[in-house]
Amino acid sequence: NRLVPRPLKVFITGASSGLGAALAQHYGAQGAQLGLLGRRLEGLQQTAADLNARLYLADVRDAAAMQAAAETFLQEIGPPDIVIAAAGISVGTLTEEAPDTPVFRAVMDANVLGLVHTFQPFIAPMEAGGGTLCGISSVAGVRGLPGGGAYSASKAAATIYLEALRLELKSRGIAVVTVAPGYIDTPMTQVNPYAMPFRMHAPAAAKKVAGCIARRRAYTVIPWQMAWVARLMKWLPIPVYDALF
Repeated sequence: NRLVPRPLKVFITGASSGLGAALAQHYGAQGAQLGLLGRRLEGLQQTAADLNARLYLADVRDAAAMQAAAETFLQEIGPPDIVIAAAGISVGTLTEEAPDTPVFRAVMDANVLGLVHTFQPFIAPMEAGGGTLCGISSVAGVRGLPGGGAYSASKAAATIYLEALRLELKSRGIAVVTVAPGYIDTPMTQVNPYAMPFRMHAPAAAKKVAGCIARRRAYTVIPWQMAWVARLMKWLPIPVYDALF
């Protein structure tokens, strides 16, 4: 008799819309047992329609709520094979504007501490069977973008945090995958008033992220065209970069 592989157990944050929802659809189509977390119940319910999913209403900035959601998932489904931290905040900010100060904090809390709050409760339970933690960073973290100080800083911090975590967990059999997308056509980017080259549809981006997870890629920029843009941005001399932006 041929062994039938068991369904994957996948926990995804930011699953009420955008890339998180697309990832839920991608893994759900493969029969995965899903834990879907987000801040909007209606969005989570729309994502979870016809999927084998349990829903968790929480904000990734709330460590206690994330701990509670993880404990419930562990009790109901067991240690996950994959945890994807796809929740995040993207918003323009200006340091000179006093009302933007709490926005800076919200962005940093969601995009950096949200990763910690998502992964921490699962690390010990996942150790026995291995598994993969995936954090969604951004090309915006390669260099500072004017008007996007909070977002660029948060994604740069996320990338470095995930690299440190990868090294910490390497000997324990848990892979840490960092994916830095360019532009994805989601409600978060549809309000952008500027051109977005190489923009991906969310299902296509989800497929690429899932491929990185399956291959346990340490760091990947998607799509490949944006990877070349990121390399160019990284190595541009400061005077040239300043003149361009």
